[in-house]
Parts: sequence; C-alpha cells; structure tokens
Amino acid sequence: MALQWMILTYVVAAEAALAFILTLPSPKLLKSRLVSLVSLILQPALFVVPFSAFQLLDIYWKNEHRLTCTSEICTATERDRYEKSIHKAERNVILCVSAILLYWCIYRICKFYKELQNLEEVEKRYKDQ
Repeated sequence: MALQWMILTYVVAAEAALAFILTLPSPKLLKSRLVSLVSLILQPALFVVPFSAFQLLDIYWKNEHRLTCTSEICTATERDRYEKSIHKAERNVILCVSAILLYWCIYRICKFYKELQNLEEVEKRYKDQ
C-alpha cells in the first residue's frame, strides 16, 4: 500500500512542477513548444484521475469499516494507533484531491494557451487582409 501513495506523491510533485513551469513567463517559442510537449503528456497522464478516485473510494471504504476506539476500554496505544490512522487517511485524501485538481489545472492551462494561439492566428489573418 505504501508504494501506491509514494507513486501518487511523485505524480503530484511532477504535476506541481509542470504547473509552475507552465505559468512562468517565457518567450513565445519556448512556451509554445513546452505547451505542445505537455499536451502530448496529458493524455497518458490521465491515469492519475481514475487512480486517485479509486484511492479515494478505498479510503472511504476503510473509514466506514474502521474499528472505532472512543470508549474507555481502549488503551493509550490503541487510541494513538486510531488517531494516527485517521491523520494518515486525511493526508491521503488531500493527496488524491490535489492530484486531480493539478491535472485539471494543467489541462486548462494548456487548453487556454492553445485557444490564445488560435485567436492570435485569426487576428493575424484579419490584419493581413
């Protein structure tokens, strides 16, 4: 199970780096090449959305079937283990949601830039006429 979360962590870090690089101001040629490269990567990287959704469902199912430790019968160790598992689940939910949101942000940035390029081409054609 830890391998899944480590992979998702690396994917989120890569998505955050891509989003940061895409939003940096850069020359037009470099930006267009970068956007086209990222656009090619976006389709295979779509796996992160169903993967994160499956992980969210797994967290939900485990939360619903988790043994609660709220009574006085529980020892301090059991209570600590319970609280640690709750915090770990919360962290993993944030990780899954951020993976999905970052993917969507990168997709929208690329789509916005492509639309902007198309509008610039249309404007250039009208100016030439």
